[in-house]
Amino acid sequence: MKLLGLTGGIGMGKSMAARFLRERGAQVVDADELAHQLVEPGQPAWAEIQTVFGRNVVPPGGQLRRDQLAQIVFADPAARKKLEAILHPRIQERWLAQIETWRREDRPLAVAVIPLLFETKTESRFDKTVCVACSAAHQRKRLLERGWTPEQIEQRIAAQWPMEQKIARADFVVWTDGSLEAHAQQIERIIALG
Repeated sequence: MKLLGLTGGIGMGKSMAARFLRERGAQVVDADELAHQLVEPGQPAWAEIQTVFGRNVVPPGGQLRRDQLAQIVFADPAARKKLEAILHPRIQERWLAQIETWRREDRPLAVAVIPLLFETKTESRFDKTVCVACSAAHQRKRLLERGWTPEQIEQRIAAQWPMEQKIARADFVVWTDGSLEAHAQQIERIIALG
């Protein structure tokens, strides 16, 4: 089985790249989707987040208030480290388990979408790494279209490695400033190089 690690900055097109990979037969596991599952009421991570960050962020029996938690962790690097310590090991455990299932099923291509792939030092687990990137202007435009404030955008960008650093570490780069067709063609070339 060929195993790709897919990463990139926020708003740069990772989800679209994952969609194109799925459409071309790849098995895809997404760290962000796993994180959402882990913070559902009753999950151990949900309870731990409530203990660490309080009932304002996680009311008893209620859903995680993501906006409030984001305000805390993106304004305070120490708080972000606490949240990462709760979530990252659990997320990694889940995507590794999924990949092992696909390996046993002899799937030809599997992809793990991990926004903090290089930051969490997990790139060595993959045959190849792919960084999805775009210009800073396109990134900001996309995030503003999602309804984010300039301050929210800056905080989230600051929480990740600079794109130049990710691009330099990746085996492949998918540039997403162009059309969706160009994006898909780049994915096809990466699959063909298999």
